Amino acid sequence: MADGTELLLDLARRHGVATSFYGWDGVDRPVSHETLRKVLTALGVPADSPDDLERGLRDAELAPWRRLLPPIVVQREGGDRSVHVHVSHGSQVEVWITAEDGSRHEVTQEEDWEEPRVVDGVLTGRATFALPRDLPLGWHSLHAEALGGSAECPLVVTPARLHTTERLLERRHWGLMAQLYSVRSSRSWGIGDFADLADLAAIAGSEGASFVLVNPLHAAAPTPPIEDSPYLPATRRFFNPLYVRVEEIDEYGYLAAAARDQVEGLAARTQPANHSAGLLDRNTSFAAKLAALELLSRVPRSPARELQFRRFCAEHGSGLDDFALWCALREKLSPDAPEWAGADQQRDALAGRIEFYRWLQWICDEQLEAAQRAATRAGMGIGVVHDLAVGVEPHGADAWILSDVLAQGVTVGAPPDVFNQQGQNWSQPPWHPGRLEASGYAAFRDMLRTILRHAGGIRVDHVLGLFRLWWIPEGAGPEEGTYVYYDHEALVGILALEAQRADAIVIGEDLGVFEPWVRDYLAERGIFGTSILWFEHDGGGPLAPERYRQQCLTSVNTHDLPPTAGYLAGEHVTLRESLGLLRRPVEEELAADATEQEAVLERVRERGLLSPRDRDHGDGDHGDGDHGDGGGPGRRRSPEEVQRTVEALYAFTALTPSSLLGVALVDAVGETRTQNQPGTHLEYPNWRIPLAGPDGQAVLLDELAANPRFASLTATVRGALGG
Repeated sequence: MADGTELLLDLARRHGVATSFYGWDGVDRPVSHETLRKVLTALGVPADSPDDLERGLRDAELAPWRRLLPPIVVQREGGDRSVHVHVSHGSQVEVWITAEDGSRHEVTQEEDWEEPRVVDGVLTGRATFALPRDLPLGWHSLHAEALGGSAECPLVVTPARLHTTERLLERRHWGLMAQLYSVRSSRSWGIGDFADLADLAAIAGSEGASFVLVNPLHAAAPTPPIEDSPYLPATRRFFNPLYVRVEEIDEYGYLAAAARDQVEGLAARTQPANHSAGLLDRNTSFAAKLAALELLSRVPRSPARELQFRRFCAEHGSGLDDFALWCALREKLSPDAPEWAGADQQRDALAGRIEFYRWLQWICDEQLEAAQRAATRAGMGIGVVHDLAVGVEPHGADAWILSDVLAQGVTVGAPPDVFNQQGQNWSQPPWHPGRLEASGYAAFRDMLRTILRHAGGIRVDHVLGLFRLWWIPEGAGPEEGTYVYYDHEALVGILALEAQRADAIVIGEDLGVFEPWVRDYLAERGIFGTSILWFEHDGGGPLAPERYRQQCLTSVNTHDLPPTAGYLAGEHVTLRESLGLLRRPVEEELAADATEQEAVLERVRERGLLSPRDRDHGDGDHGDGDHGDGGGPGRRRSPEEVQRTVEALYAFTALTPSSLLGVALVDAVGETRTQNQPGTHLEYPNWRIPLAGPDGQAVLLDELAANPRFASLTATVRGALGG
C-alpha cells in the first residue's frame, strides 16, 4: 500500500485541491494534512483512513467511465473538441446534437485506442466523437444512445474571444466609479437609489464619460435589519429593493389621497438624512420604503402593465418563484428555524407575499432599465457597469435555494498578503466545483443573465475565483486554508457567452495573488483586467505608464483603499494600526509607505505632471510643514495641493495604453474617508460612509455638475485623453 501521506496528496490533487501554494512573498508553503482532509470532506470525498484514500482514488479514476456522457461539454467557437462516450464494450452508440434552434447536427466518430476496462463488474469501452467546428454560439444539447441506455447533456459553444472587447480598441473610454448607496440627491430616501444612478449617469455622460461602475446591487434580507456590505448579499441573481425610487413607479400617480399622504410622510422622515455626512442608516430607509412599496403594490395595474409584469415573472421562472418564497419565509422565520424543511408546502399559504416579492423584482428591473437608458441617452457608449460579488452570505437565499451546488463546512477568503497580513475570511460558501459542473452551470448562467439584462458591462470581483478560490475549513483561521481549482474554461467561457449575448463588456478584478498565466488567459478571451496605480510595480519600481496593459481598467483608487486624498495622508496605514491589523510597528509601515508613494510620485514628476518636490525636507519627515505637491504620507498639504496631486495622478493614468480609465467619484469631490477596511467587520463602519467633500459636508447629486472639484478632475481626464 502506498504511503498514507502520498495517498492524501494524490487524492487532493485529483480533486483540484492545492497541496501547497505560493504566498504574496513568493514562498512556497505546504498545506497541512488536516486542512486537506477537511476540504476533501467538504467536497464529499472521505479522507480519514487509508481505505478512504484508496477508495477515493479509484472512484476519481473511474468516475468518467461510469457515465455515458460528461455532465457538460464546453466548446470554443470554431475550435476542435472531442467527447468521450462510455458504453458496454462492443456496443454501438449514436451521438448527435440538438441546437438551440431545434436543428439536428450529426457527430463523427474518431479512432480511439483506449483499452476497455472493468467498471463495477462490466467491461466498458470508450468511443470518441469529434464535435462539428461550425456550431453556432449558444446552449445546445448533446445526445447519446446505446444498447441499454441513453443520455443527454448541455453542450455550450462559447466565444473564442469576447467580441464586445473589439469596440474598445477604437478609442479609449473613461467613466466614474461609485458606491451607489452613498450617492444621494435631495429626492433620495437617505440612501442612493436607481433614480440617482440614472442622474449620475446623465451627469457623467454630459462630461464625456462612457460608463458608470457601481457596487454590487444584489439583494440583501427582505426586511430590516439588512447587511451593510454589498459584497455579502443574500443572492447574486436578484436586486435589492432598497435602491427603488418609490416616486418613479408608474402606479404612484394613482395612489389614493390617504395612501399618498402616507408615502409622502415616509419620504419626509427619511430625506433630511440626505444632507448629513454621518453614517448611512440602511435599516431606517428600507423600513420606510417597504411601507410605501406595500401601499403601491396594491394599486391596480393597467392591462399593459399587468401583461408586462406577468411576462417578467414567466421569463424568470422558478428562480424568481423560489427567491420570492425565501423572502416570504424569511419575513417570519429565523435562518435556522425547523419550518424551512417544509417550505415547499407553504407556497399556497404565502401566495400573496410571494407575489409582492416578485413585484419588487419587476420594479427593480424597470428602474435598472431606465438607468441604462438614461446612460445611453447621455451619450455613454457603455453605460452602467454592474459589479458581481464573489459570493453570498451563508444564511441567505442562494445558500438555501442553491444548496445543492454550494459546498458546506468551508468558507471563502484570502491568504495573508501585504495589505491584510492576517488573511481574510469572507464568510461565504463557495461553489462546489463538481456539483456545479453536474448541474450544467445553470445557476451561474442564470445569475449572469439577470445581472446583464440592463447593463453595458459587468465587473467580476475577484475574477481569479473563476480559476481557484481560497477555501477555509469551518473553525479555522484564514491562514489555514488552501486553494480549490475550478474548470475555468467552462466558467470564463460561459461568462463570455452571456456577456456577448447582452452586448456587454467584462472587467475582471484581478488584483492580489494570482498565477501569472491567468492574466494572459483572460486577455486571450477578451476579459479586461484591473490596474490600480499604487500596485503596479516591476523589479525596478513603479511601472512606467507605457507598460500598463491595454485590455484593462486602470485607476488611481479602489474601494478597499481610502480616497486618494486620504491615501496620500497615509490613512490606510494609520487606520489599520488603530484596528490592530498590522504585524510590524506603525512607524515602519509609514516609512515603507512613504517610500512607495514617493516612488510613484516621482514617476508622475518625470512626465511633467507635478512640480518638483521641495527637496529641503527629508523623505522621512512627517512634520507639519508645507512640502509641495509630492509629499509622502502624514505630510500636510493645502487643499489646492491635494487637488493638484490627485489630478496629476489621474492624468498619469491617461498616459497608459489602457482602454478603460476609472475615476473614483470620491476623488472627484475630495472625500477622504475610507469606505471599506478589509479584514474588519464591526471594528469599522464599512460601507456606511456617504459621499462628502473635504469640508465634511454631504455632496448631493443636485450640486455635482456645478462642483468645481468634479468639473476640474473630469476636465483633466478628458483633456489628457484628447477629448
